[in-house]
Amino acid sequence: MSVSSGFFKQLRERLLKSASAEELAERLRPRPPAQELLQAQLPSAKDIARKGAGVVGESLIAQGKHMPVVMGQTAPDYRPETYERNIENYIGLVSMPVGVVGPLRVNGFNAHGDFLIPLATTEAALVASFHRGCKALTLSGGVSSTCLVDKIGRAPIFVFKDMADALRFCAWLGTVTDELEKAAESTSRYAKLVDFNVSLNGQDVVIHLEFTTGDASGQNMVTLAADAACKFILAACPIPVIRWYIESNMSGDKKANAMAFIQTRGKRVTAEARISADICRDVLKVKPQDIFEAWKISLVSSLKSGSIGSQSHFANGLTALYIATGQDVACIAEAAVGMTQYSVDPEGSLLVNVCLPNLVIGTVGGGTALPTQRECLELLGCWGPGNAHKFSEICAALTIAGEISITAAIAAGHFTEAHRKLARGPKARER
Repeated sequence: MSVSSGFFKQLRERLLKSASAEELAERLRPRPPAQELLQAQLPSAKDIARKGAGVVGESLIAQGKHMPVVMGQTAPDYRPETYERNIENYIGLVSMPVGVVGPLRVNGFNAHGDFLIPLATTEAALVASFHRGCKALTLSGGVSSTCLVDKIGRAPIFVFKDMADALRFCAWLGTVTDELEKAAESTSRYAKLVDFNVSLNGQDVVIHLEFTTGDASGQNMVTLAADAACKFILAACPIPVIRWYIESNMSGDKKANAMAFIQTRGKRVTAEARISADICRDVLKVKPQDIFEAWKISLVSSLKSGSIGSQSHFANGLTALYIATGQDVACIAEAAVGMTQYSVDPEGSLLVNVCLPNLVIGTVGGGTALPTQRECLELLGCWGPGNAHKFSEICAALTIAGEISITAAIAAGHFTEAHRKLARGPKARER
C-alpha cells in the first residue's frame, strides 16, 4: 500500500521534532516482561473460574483503575441533556457487556507501555481469544506499532456544461489554492487542509479535499470545512457550475473501497511482532509453521472472494473497542480493511505484521465524552487531546492479538470447540 510524497514530510515533522531517528527506533524494539515488571495484571483463568467473573473488576479497582459507571458502582446518567449532541429522539440507554483484555505491551512512538483494553461485545469467545493473543504478544516483548499518516477527506463534486468547461475549471482551481485553503480552515481551529487532488470524468469534477483534524476523528469537521471551500468556489469561479454536491461518494466514508486501501482515510497504522516457537506452543498451542500455512490458504481464498485487503477479523476487535470508547461504529466498514502478513524467520519464530490504512478514530468529540466511553478511554490513558495517535497504535496492536489467536485456533483445530465451550457451556442458557 503506497503513500504520497507528502507522507514523508508529515512523518518527519510529526515524529522527528521530539526525538532522533535512533531514539524512535529504540522505542519500537521488543521489551520482554522478564526484564521489566508488568504494570498491570489480570487474574488468571483459574482464579476467575474459582472466584467468579467479578474478580476481574476487583483486580482493576485494587490497581486504582476506577470505572464506577461501567462497573455499576455509580448509576448510569439517563438525563436527555447528557446525550443531546449525540442522538435525536432520545428514549434511554442500551446496556452492553464490557470485558477487558491484556495487559498488552505496545512499543510505539506514541503508545509505549502495558495496556488493559476494554472490549464491548455480545460475542462469546471474542474476549477470551483476544486475551490469549495479548498474553502471547506481551510475553514476546510486545508489539511495535507506528501511526504513519493522519488525514481524512471529503470529496465534493461539481458538474459543468461540458468537458471543456470542466477542464477550464481545473486550470482555474490551480490558481486559487491559497484562497481555497483559507476558506476551508475558517470553520475550525483544528481543521487543516493539507492536500487536495482532482478527478475529472467528462463534465464532472471531483475535488478530494484532505485534512488533518487534531485529535478528533473529524468527519463532521471536514464536512463543514469542505462546505466552506465549495462556497468559496461557487462565489469566485468564472466558469458556470450547473450543480454541485458536498459528497460525490468518492471519499470512502463508511464503506470499504480500493482507493482508501491504497492511500489513506483516517490514521494509517502498521504494527509487527515476533513470537518464538516456544510461546506459540505454550500459549497458542500450535507451531509457527502451522499458523503460516493456515494464513497462506486464507490469503488465496481472500483473493478468490474479491476481498479488499486480506485479514482474519479486524472488525471483531475494532468494533468492540469502538463501542467501548465512543467511536463512530459505522466507520468499521472502512477501518477493518487492511492486511495481515505472516512469515517464519530462520530461528523458527513467527513474524506477523498488519497494516490498517483507514483507522477512523478520535479521543475528543463524538461519543468519547459520554460517561462509560470516557471511563474506557481513561483506562487506556487515551481520553482527551494529544492521544489520538497513541490510541491508533493501540488499535493496531490489538488487531495482531486477534489475528494470531484466531489463526492459531483454526490451524490447531480448536476454533469450533472454543465457541462450543464458551458460548454453549453449562452456564449458557436462554432467557
